[in-house]
Amino acid sequence: MNVDSKLPPGQKVFEIFPRFGLPQFANRFPKETENIKFSIGGDLEELELSDELTSLNRVHQTSDFHCVTTWSKLDLNWSGYLFRDFFTTLILPKISNEINFVVLKAQDGYKTSLPLSDLMNSNVLLADQLNNKSLGIAHGAPIRIVAPDHYGYKNIKHVNRMEFYSKQKVIKRGISRFMDHPRARVRFEERASKGPGILFRFLYKFGINGTIRDFEKATAEYETKLEKNK
Repeated sequence: MNVDSKLPPGQKVFEIFPRFGLPQFANRFPKETENIKFSIGGDLEELELSDELTSLNRVHQTSDFHCVTTWSKLDLNWSGYLFRDFFTTLILPKISNEINFVVLKAQDGYKTSLPLSDLMNSNVLLADQLNNKSLGIAHGAPIRIVAPDHYGYKNIKHVNRMEFYSKQKVIKRGISRFMDHPRARVRFEERASKGPGILFRFLYKFGINGTIRDFEKATAEYETKLEKNK
C-alpha cells in the first residue's frame, strides 16, 4: 500500500522527526527537563501538581504526528497518561462550575488552547516518553500534550501550566491568532482560523527546510553550551 494513501489531506511522510515550531522559538528552551510540575488556574483556585501524575495508570500509544506545514511522522510510540484521567481524577474534584475551554502554556513561552471536549478524547496524552525513552529537548521534555487528531501546534511541548475556563478566551492576537485555528483538526484540514486549508498547504510548506535548519542550529548551540557548563 502506498504510505501516503493513509495520510490526511495535503500531508507527506517524513522519515525524520525534527525539533520544529515557530521560528521565534528556535532559541527558547525549557529550564526544567526532568521533574514534571504543573501550575493549574483559570476558573478555579490556583494549585500545583507534580508527583500526583504517577497515581494515574500509564498508557502506551502508537499514533501519527501531523505538522500544519504538511509533513507527517508516522507510528510514533508514546507513553504517558490519558488527559481525561488527569482531568477526571486530579482536576474535576476541585471544580465547582462547568469547564469547556483549556489554555495550555509551556516553559518556552508558547501557548495554545483547545476545547475540553477535544482533550477528553481517548487518544490525548500527557506524554513523558517517546520510543521507550524519556522525552528529550527536541520533543517536549519533561512532558507534553499528544493529540493526534489535531495539528502539531496544538501538541504543545514542555507544558507546565493549564488554565481551565467555562468560556473560550482570546489568547493570541494579530497574525498569531489568524494562524491558530480554535481546534486545528487534521481530518478537516483546519490549518488556520480563516480560509481554506488547501491554500495554506502551499504557503506553509515553503518554510519547512529553513525552519528545520534554524532549529537544528539552535539545538546544537544549546547542547554545546550545556556541555561547556558541566
